[in-house]
Amino acid sequence: MEPGSMENLSIVYRSHDFLVVNKHWDVRIDSKTWRETLTLQKQLRHRFPELADPDTYYGFRFCHQLDFSTSGALCVALNRAAAGSAYKCFKERRVTKAYLALVRGHIQESRMTISYAIGRNSTEGRAHTMCIEGTQGCENPKPSFTELVVLEHGLYAGDPVSKVLLQPLTGRTHQLRVHCSALGHPIVGDLTYGQASGREDRPFRMMLHAFYLRVPTQSECVEARTPDPFVPTLDACWSPRSLVQPLDQLVQILRTAPDPEPTEGGPGPCSPSVPLPGPGRPPPPPAQPPETEAQHASCLQWLSEWTLEPDN
Repeated sequence: MEPGSMENLSIVYRSHDFLVVNKHWDVRIDSKTWRETLTLQKQLRHRFPELADPDTYYGFRFCHQLDFSTSGALCVALNRAAAGSAYKCFKERRVTKAYLALVRGHIQESRMTISYAIGRNSTEGRAHTMCIEGTQGCENPKPSFTELVVLEHGLYAGDPVSKVLLQPLTGRTHQLRVHCSALGHPIVGDLTYGQASGREDRPFRMMLHAFYLRVPTQSECVEARTPDPFVPTLDACWSPRSLVQPLDQLVQILRTAPDPEPTEGGPGPCSPSVPLPGPGRPPPPPAQPPETEAQHASCLQWLSEWTLEPDN
């Protein structure tokens, strides 16, 4: 498939306050090193020089982050007020995100809730990686929930794989990758959490894609759906054999969920993060405590420099 370049930046949503881009795989969002010749912020500066904000380090305020290897929907705030409204949505866990992935093996259950707590891995040689509670070197594990729905069973380069829709209900670093690996069904092409036999070197990318995003700000419903990259016409190695759940039905469920009641200010223009139907509902997240002075200071820094914390 076509590698990332300065020219092939895909925009799937645009308004006065926000952009949603379809990030290419193996492209960093930003970098302070001169060696990074291609980043998303450089693509944005190239395409929209008039939208760059000189008051920020990178020129654009990224509302969240996708890993270097992950493709798909990424929201960009175009001014400070929009950034603040997006920050509030993420803080209140009212953002809906759904991902597509190809994972190793044929998952037998059609739907499940994955609930392994996730912490940082302190094992030597595994710095900057995450792990599940109970494994050696796992520090400070936190409750983590992911909804998984199987879409198709098939083969990738002759090996059995499942195409799945993943909805993170919490936002831990590398959550989807860690949860799939812990199930025994790692994401195809995941060099960090995948199989140790060397077979993950062969796929041309990690098969994880941010497919659907909704950020229900008070003034605007930022909603975007990106094209599905895991289809045989785009990757001849992927050969679906049996349909388990139509993707369009699940998207309709996400899009038509009832509107939330925001913390303040009356009803918002679109819906909260609502888990897909299926067994094993996780407990609701605890109520958010009032914002502390330290959190407020962090918010101000986030709005000025858009400090990034990895998503998945």
